[in-house]
Amino acid sequence: MNVNAVRKMIETGRCALGIELGSTRIKAVLIGEDNTPIASGSHTWENRLENGIWTYSLEDIWGGLQNCYQRLVEEVRNKYGVIVENIGAIGFSAMMHGYMVFDENDELMVPFRTWRNTITEEAAGILTKEFNFNIPQRWSVAHLYQAILNGEEHVSRIKFQTTLAGYIHWKLTGEKVLGIGEASGMFPIDSKTKNYNKEMLRKFDELVADKNVGWKIEEILPKVLLAGESAGTLTKEGAALLDKSGNLKPGIPFCPPEGDAGTGMVATNSVAKRTGNVSAGTSVFAMVVLEEELKKVHPELDLVTTPAGDAVAMVHCNNCTSDLNAWVNLFKEFAISYGIAVDMDELYGVLYNKALTGDADCGGLLAYNYFSGEHITNFEEGRPLFVRTPDSKFTLANFMRVHLFTALGALKTGLDILLKEEQVKVDEIFGHGGLFRTKGVGQKILAAAMNTPVSVMQTAGEGGAWGIALLASFMQNKSVNETLDHFLSVEVFDGNDGARMIPNPEDVKGFDDFLKRYTEGLAIERAAVENMKL
Repeated sequence: MNVNAVRKMIETGRCALGIELGSTRIKAVLIGEDNTPIASGSHTWENRLENGIWTYSLEDIWGGLQNCYQRLVEEVRNKYGVIVENIGAIGFSAMMHGYMVFDENDELMVPFRTWRNTITEEAAGILTKEFNFNIPQRWSVAHLYQAILNGEEHVSRIKFQTTLAGYIHWKLTGEKVLGIGEASGMFPIDSKTKNYNKEMLRKFDELVADKNVGWKIEEILPKVLLAGESAGTLTKEGAALLDKSGNLKPGIPFCPPEGDAGTGMVATNSVAKRTGNVSAGTSVFAMVVLEEELKKVHPELDLVTTPAGDAVAMVHCNNCTSDLNAWVNLFKEFAISYGIAVDMDELYGVLYNKALTGDADCGGLLAYNYFSGEHITNFEEGRPLFVRTPDSKFTLANFMRVHLFTALGALKTGLDILLKEEQVKVDEIFGHGGLFRTKGVGQKILAAAMNTPVSVMQTAGEGGAWGIALLASFMQNKSVNETLDHFLSVEVFDGNDGARMIPNPEDVKGFDDFLKRYTEGLAIERAAVENMKL
């Protein structure tokens, strides 16, 4: 698309804007009528530990958001010579879960408690048992119930609870709503009714009946909306809050705010049943869209939904590439010591591809990449660890291969429950994130771990900000009764299926053999945690 065509599109308000607040970066992506990015902006930020709580202040949130938006409009002005005044549709997304509660004056009652806080073990355990449904510690309802159990003073004055994405959407539009995927990380969703689970709402109210909270939980939760539904428009006050220059006009339609898991599914075209995606970077998680309910409750599996409301099983692990990156940096240091200039992309490429020449089972080597705890394997803390026996095949290829394998070790532990025990069928997985940057390597390892074809698309690198922009575009441009998966397949990803890789049977067996060694060796990791104090 030429510059003049893009300029006209922006001037006439025919673009869609998506902004996602991730844990380390806020990113904005503006897309054209063909759903491809035409401009972007970003702002780097970091959570802080205050009084034992991981949080971002309201100043962090609004200052970061305004800076991110300003950088976007500056890029638009520099590239196309246009001042952004109107946009076809806007969507907001953010890291899911956490705790934001407000009083009758719409004031935040306690500092924002992010998903990272593991302070709700008691509440999560009780709710999981009562609901017969896995409630992870990071979920909003677990934070709410823990605050009740703790006897926190503010609880009886709660008038509204939401997530970070829901909060921003509310302040910009006045609407107390959430997209269903984001809502499913607050409270369990019934995929048949596409709303909060009525029976679990009732059970929660019964649990707190003697606590004198003064409200029913359904009264304080946001309204649930599906992808494609209208979620309000930008108010005059909201426009001034987002754009400090005053150029942005009110009245712009908003799509339902979503969570980063849902926008990741959209950005990888994995919202249809029997598809899924794996996001692999500092942490790693897999999302698989289900055809039917699971047979039993598994603490290793979270149940959320797509932005269209279909049930999704999620395996979330805290550790992925940090230890792998540390070893690559060690090789960089070695090379520099010999006076060799090092290009990091080239170094990753050499070492990752070397792993493909190793033994299928890593030659008997064992490693754990636990920089932090890992709930899948029941660790509250972690110690990065490499172990071998005297007769292990200790080669560079096997060394790199075992660290690639262990980056997905905890994930495979959870996925084996889903794919082998629950017999969930998956036709294809889409990979995105840093692990897949070296072409073909992470993809081949993931295909072996899941015994499923894996595709990697170049556009997946655009991330969740592009995903929420696509949801805004879907709301504006969908045809009557068009589904989200049809819109994505036809209007966005048609002809872009990515590079597809079929699992190699020898690699599949090798990963299974490695996982047996990995599972049996967890006692070694336990000993390291207990005897190497931080």
